[in-house]
Amino acid sequence: MKSARDRLIVALDVSAVEQARALIEALGNSVGVYKIGLELMFAGGIALATELASRGSRVFLDAKLNDIEATVERATAAIARIGAEFLTVHAVDRKTLDATVRGRGGSKLKLLGVTVLTNLGPADLIQQGTDIPPADLVLHRAMLAKEAGFDGVVASGLEAASIREASGTGFLIVTPGIRPEGSATQGQTRIVTPAMAISAGADYLVVGRPITAARDPREAAEAIVAEIDSALAG
Repeated sequence: MKSARDRLIVALDVSAVEQARALIEALGNSVGVYKIGLELMFAGGIALATELASRGSRVFLDAKLNDIEATVERATAAIARIGAEFLTVHAVDRKTLDATVRGRGGSKLKLLGVTVLTNLGPADLIQQGTDIPPADLVLHRAMLAKEAGFDGVVASGLEAASIREASGTGFLIVTPGIRPEGSATQGQTRIVTPAMAISAGADYLVVGRPITAARDPREAAEAIVAEIDSALAG
């Protein structure tokens, strides 16, 4: 069984590798996985991911791939060679998802389908051309990912329970938009606390600014780990 610490993914949402290294140094062994998103990815983050993976650290490349099949397949194969543990892909159609599975090949890379971003509400989805309620769209995309052979999905804690009920055990639910009780929403719309997400069935929690912008990042991470641990025990 994964420990509470193993379930905590810290988002290294910074603009320079030097800042990321400082955070990694400050956090030590208080978190389980380091997530590298688009901002850092284009500022030396790929080299950092390769370095971290070579040292045995668990790396989450939040690339959110979405392109024609050949491009997605080749990009996934390249990411698998880095040694990352997790990769995100927008779960919008089977062509994209199937190409990702082919690109992974026999590697240990875990594929996660992005359902609906946690900053989006019904009005935003209407602008994208769909009036499907967020919760229904999340479940639809989660099942597309599962049918394609993905390891799990990225979804708000508000939808974690319905995904768990539909997918059963063994299908990973990674939940961003996590805010400890009393903290600011910071641009997120569909947010939950760590305890709420774990109780709803989430396997991993992605936390950024509540840790990285804290006066003491390690202390903030350890407080969230304690909340996860309490939820698991309950």
